[in-house]
Amino acid sequence: MANRKWITEDFYWKIFSVALAVIVWLIVNKIRSGTVATGLLSVSNTFTNVPVIAVAANANVQNARVVPGAVSVTVSGAPSIVATLETNQLHATVDLTGIEVAHNLIRNVDVALPPRVTIIEVDPSVVAVTISTNQ
Repeated sequence: MANRKWITEDFYWKIFSVALAVIVWLIVNKIRSGTVATGLLSVSNTFTNVPVIAVAANANVQNARVVPGAVSVTVSGAPSIVATLETNQLHATVDLTGIEVAHNLIRNVDVALPPRVTIIEVDPSVVAVTISTNQ
């Protein structure tokens, strides 16, 4: 009988304690694994007028015209990192590898960021590219 009393006495408090321990364990594991990208431990900031640069592995892109020429980038990260982040540390590019001539070609904008910073949104996410053949 003494063993049964040990289990049934304050039974609801024991269930509550186990449930709370499981919740705390799950939260700590998510933080340690890095799957928590946004939330209480991060802040976000929007950078406007980030210039979009045309790049290509094997072609000259000096005659490429990108419309619009700048985008807005919203990022998130640790407060200490985002507070010191500047627009010139964000690099928006459009890849034109293998394209010689184009007129209003729609391409995705890629953004390179410093470590431990996450992209939330790029506006607009696509641009129109025109490459003329005039040298």
